[in-house]
Amino acid sequence: MTTIGVVRETDAGERRVALAPDDVPKLRRAGLRVLVEAGAGAGSWFPDPAYAAAGAELADRAEVYAGSDVLVVIGPPDDLTALRPGQWLAGLLAPLTDPVLAERLAAAGVTAVSLDLLPRTLSRAQAMDALTSQASVAGYKAALVAAGAYGGYLPMLMTAAGTTRPARVLVLGAGVAGLQAIATARRLGATVTGYDVREAAQEDIASTGATVLRLDTAAGTGTGGYARRLTAAETAAQQQALDRAVAGFDIVITTAQVPDGRPPVLVTEAALDGLRPGAVVVDTAAGEHGGNVAGSEPGKTMVTPRGVTVVGAAGLLAQLPQAASTAYSRNICALLGSLVRDGAPVLDPDDEIHAAIVVTRDGAVVNPRVLAALGSEVGS
Repeated sequence: MTTIGVVRETDAGERRVALAPDDVPKLRRAGLRVLVEAGAGAGSWFPDPAYAAAGAELADRAEVYAGSDVLVVIGPPDDLTALRPGQWLAGLLAPLTDPVLAERLAAAGVTAVSLDLLPRTLSRAQAMDALTSQASVAGYKAALVAAGAYGGYLPMLMTAAGTTRPARVLVLGAGVAGLQAIATARRLGATVTGYDVREAAQEDIASTGATVLRLDTAAGTGTGGYARRLTAAETAAQQQALDRAVAGFDIVITTAQVPDGRPPVLVTEAALDGLRPGAVVVDTAAGEHGGNVAGSEPGKTMVTPRGVTVVGAAGLLAQLPQAASTAYSRNICALLGSLVRDGAPVLDPDDEIHAAIVVTRDGAVVNPRVLAALGSEVGS
């Protein structure tokens, strides 16, 4: 019987868990054994008894590593030496960001599959799309963070003392996170405008009922429906137009990402200086590689000399760990449903999903994109 292992995530501030108790029975019905590290779900308010009642077995960390055939994780585990040859590792491993990790997994003889390599344009891959499920949670939380930091009402209120106008919210980036931020801000009663360099995304913004901010600049649609990195001239033209547009809003939420690259700066110092005192800017892209807002830092809130609050909104998923874990767990179950055949995990080289997500197998890095990233790193 194949054993699925679940361990506690060890990244600082991480509260999610890869498998929720509600999904354990699905795996058990599929003939899989589930082994969970004691306390793995505590950060998401999933107690050990809930796992046991669902049919999982509880063990210490070392026992889970030793006893599992497939280890499911959120991010890469910090104790790779505990993995053994022939073991499987599945999660958001970010091999394009850290291709050296792929080499280490290959050297350990581990078969690694990474959900962040999933071809998101395939309809049958949607149930496994962890990037989308987690981005939706992050976008929802970003709108709530913005509302909490703003010193006024979001909806229009009519009272005996008069009427307050609704807050004007601008969301930059209309991927999954941006669209969810737009939808949430609209539900809270704000007047919402969205912007994205991709023409198709502008249609998505309009479909939510929000206003589309249209700038007379080049479209930035890249391969696979993702945003591409703009040229220097395109960036300069876009930035000048954005700087002028941003000034008219009370709240700005930025969600723009470029795959495998540094987030583009969309809200410059000039744009911040143009915002009125009391305005709020939430940068969901803030991280170690920068963010969408000039001067933003992950996990920190600052106030500019003009009185604009800038929130480096790192760790949004850890602030909604139960919702994020529940969504991710469903993605993991869908992945296992695709991989497991006759009770054992199997990679089908003719399956385009399998071919896209496999990082290492048989002691080698086999993913072309990861191999290219390794080549770039060696050449840099």
